Amino acid sequence: MSVLITALLCGAVVGVALGALGGGGGVLAVPALVYLLGVAPSEAGTTSLVIVTATSVTALVRHAGTGNISWRTGSLFAAAGVLPAIGTSVLAHRIPQSVLTSAFAVLAALAAAAMLRGTRTAQRAPTGDGGAAVGPPAQPAGRNGPLGTVAAGAGLGAVTGLLGVGGGFLAVPALVSVLRLPMRKAVGTSLVVILVNSVVSLATRLTVTGISLDPAVFGPFVGAAVLGAWDGKRLAAKLTGTALQRAFAVVLLAVAAFMLIGVIA
Repeated sequence: MSVLITALLCGAVVGVALGALGGGGGVLAVPALVYLLGVAPSEAGTTSLVIVTATSVTALVRHAGTGNISWRTGSLFAAAGVLPAIGTSVLAHRIPQSVLTSAFAVLAALAAAAMLRGTRTAQRAPTGDGGAAVGPPAQPAGRNGPLGTVAAGAGLGAVTGLLGVGGGFLAVPALVSVLRLPMRKAVGTSLVVILVNSVVSLATRLTVTGISLDPAVFGPFVGAAVLGAWDGKRLAAKLTGTALQRAFAVVLLAVAAFMLIGVIA
């Protein structure tokens, strides 16, 4: 398969994931760049951040008019991650690639487990006569307040800078599990976080190490990703929150397994 076709297919998948799930763009882009397109591991994280930045802008525009973005929570979450993202971006190129890849895979697997646990909890909730879930009342969004938002945002910023991803694969689980946002609102809000973290991490990496982009890979990848993000929003509108959560978890588990196999092999 030619580089052009591979780049187009990979970009489309990354865009759909980001547009529909509010994350998964970077966590899919990095292994695609390394294992399928032959980009050097040292450049894949930076290239991924360029791709995720462009794609997240498109996805954010698509979600902006839906009411599924908590701008205040997203802005606070993202702002808390700025300094950690800068610090870990400077350190990233000094850490062995095998260590970064293993950490990447483990975090993806843990995030997937948290999302699957959330769907099982929702399914076990008893229902009343009308079929609606009954039992303990739902927790309000952002129940942990600004402190919980800042703590989660700082941790996510550090991961973004270190691993070269937008952080959506951890932002969505954090917004759902820690801040108690509904899945659809978490998907939209995560795009604010992804965009800010990606821009900060990318600017830091460019300042420290620079970047060399292969136009034969980068151009088709970004173009297909932007179009995929536009269509991903349509896909999200057709799925329930639980279905989105499961889809997100399955993607994360598949990527984690693929990357761990790559490290072991």
